[in-house]
Amino acid sequence: MTPVLVAVGALLGFPSQSMVPSADPACMTTANMGSLAKRASPLDSVSFQLGDAEVKICYGRPSARGRTMIGGHHVPYGALWRTGANEPTMIHTTAPIMVGGVKLGPGTVSIYTIPGKTEWTMIFNRSTEQWGDEGSYTDEIRKLEVGRATVEPQKRKSHLEQLTIRVQEYAGKPTALVLEWEWTVLAIPLSPAS
Repeated sequence: MTPVLVAVGALLGFPSQSMVPSADPACMTTANMGSLAKRASPLDSVSFQLGDAEVKICYGRPSARGRTMIGGHHVPYGALWRTGANEPTMIHTTAPIMVGGVKLGPGTVSIYTIPGKTEWTMIFNRSTEQWGDEGSYTDEIRKLEVGRATVEPQKRKSHLEQLTIRVQEYAGKPTALVLEWEWTVLAIPLSPAS
């Protein structure tokens, strides 16, 4: 059976790269509903308002399951990682925003990272249709990068089994995109773009 694009949730269409996403775009997957339910790493999302922008991040949530993931065989230091599982992690925004000092315009970009012991590189890319596998990040796709940012990882006080992306707020407003898994936490600054 050929995989079809399935919009998770409301089964809505996925916006193309040239379109401004709706206030609550659907997350895209190449799996059919039967195989999606059997995935070891479920699809998840986080939505928030940032200034005038409606923002949604869609990602696969892998679990450690007794393995060392970050800095181990599956997510080695110094190597490109899809920042999740299955399809690439994607961020949809209806208005310009700043993430880690990189300006993202309205639309959809994929998020990749290069983990490190003392510094992580965040990569934002206009290409959203490739499979998340790091081997599919070709020179052609690299040319579509919007920008890169670096962030210093912090150590969590307790082990977190499953990759989680959430928003940190201060005074009721989003101030950081938080990526955490196992013993690692990253806080990537967020702000509306001027």
